[in-house]
Amino acid sequence: MEEALALLLARDVDLKVAGRTDAGVHARGQVASHQGTHAWRSALNGVLPRDVRALASRPAPEGFDARKDALARTYRYRVTNGAVPSVFEYRRALHWKYPIDRAALDTCAALVAGQHDFTAFTPTQSNHSRFERRVTRAQWVEEGREAVAFWIEADSFMRRMVRTLVGTMLAVAAGRMDVDTFAALLEGRPRSEAGDTVAGWGLYLESVEY
Repeated sequence: MEEALALLLARDVDLKVAGRTDAGVHARGQVASHQGTHAWRSALNGVLPRDVRALASRPAPEGFDARKDALARTYRYRVTNGAVPSVFEYRRALHWKYPIDRAALDTCAALVAGQHDFTAFTPTQSNHSRFERRVTRAQWVEEGREAVAFWIEADSFMRRMVRTLVGTMLAVAAGRMDVDTFAALLEGRPRSEAGDTVAGWGLYLESVEY
């Protein structure tokens, strides 16, 4: 995006981006800002690679910063379940071949909502100084016959937080961890006590609120 803007605006452009995404993560509602005049959406899409598209491009108030001014972000993590992985969901959703207890997923999601210490759900080697986050939505939603998606909205997120939450909830849903243990993790337990961090390709940055 910076290269496309530099080409169109004939100057270097430093983008401020609303949310970080690890390799493989998708962004359906990413927001980026930069100083100076804007480039039109049609012009941007004419020079961007096929897997990147600008949905809108417009002037913002002076001093607007896509990252610092964000009030909340919403992510979705998609999981398919069945004997055979769907070729149409390849690198678009995590295929989970183990049984899924939907009631357990829903119970875990209800526990995630609210303000908690998410130390257990971010890498031990971290630059974060504050591990509490306020989650305003945490919900598993059916997507067709074979897919479920975890939707989560919070004031901010830590590295790999959503992916580790999902991996740990799936461990509960498969009977590898009980709900009480999961609840205790939300009180600031060490990372080693939580579940695996699931693959990045099931995660989507859906939207950013200002």
